[in-house]
Amino acid sequence: MSTKNTSLITLVMIALALLAGAALWNKLPDQMASHWNINDEVDGTMPKFWGVYLMPLITMGMLVLFLVLPNIDPLKANIAQFRESFNLFIILIVAFMLYIHGLTLAWSLGYQSFKMSSAMLPFMGVLFIAIGFMLRKSKRNFFIGIRTPWTLSSDSVWDKTHQLGSILFVMSGAFAIIGGVFGGMIAFLLMFVPLIGSSLFLVVYSYVLYRAETKA
Repeated sequence: MSTKNTSLITLVMIALALLAGAALWNKLPDQMASHWNINDEVDGTMPKFWGVYLMPLITMGMLVLFLVLPNIDPLKANIAQFRESFNLFIILIVAFMLYIHGLTLAWSLGYQSFKMSSAMLPFMGVLFIAIGFMLRKSKRNFFIGIRTPWTLSSDSVWDKTHQLGSILFVMSGAFAIIGGVFGGMIAFLLMFVPLIGSSLFLVVYSYVLYRAETKA
C-alpha cells in the first residue's frame, strides 16, 4: 500500500474516532475509566474531555512521527525497500490505538461485560505478528526495527538479528492471542514475558554476532 493511501486511511480512522466521541459526549460520565489493573479492574479515571479526545490526539501524534521520521532518516533508501510492510504496520497500530479507545468508550457507557485484557490481547497479538513479518523484510535504518549499536554498524548483523527477531515476535504474538483467552494475570504473563525475554535476547544476540564478525 502506498504512503499516500496509508495517510488517507489512517486520517479517516482518526476523524471517525473524534466524531464518535463527540456524538457520544452527552451519554458519557464526567469521569471516564482510563486504566485497568492486571485483574481487569478499573484503577484509574480521567475527565471526560481527555477520555474522549486524548487517545485520538496521541494517535495523531504517532501518525505524524511515523510519516515524518522515515523521510529524515539518512538511510531512507533502505526504508523504501520495505515501505509497504511499514505502511501496513502504521494502519494496524492506528487501528489498535483506536480499538482501545473504542473499548474505553464502551466501558464508560456501561457495557462492562467483557474483560479488558481478553478484548485487547488478541489484537495486540496480531500487531506483534505483523511486526514480526515487517522485521523480516526490514533493512538497516535509524528509526524502524531492532536498533542496537551492533545492528546499526553492520548490514549482516542487522539482517541476521531481524530474521530471528521476526520469528520471536510472531511467537510473542501467538502467546498474546492465547493470553486473551485467559485474561488477568495469566494474560499479563503470556504477553510480557515472551516479549521482554525476546527483546533482551535479541540485544545480546546482535552483540554476539557483531563480535564474531569483527573477529573474523
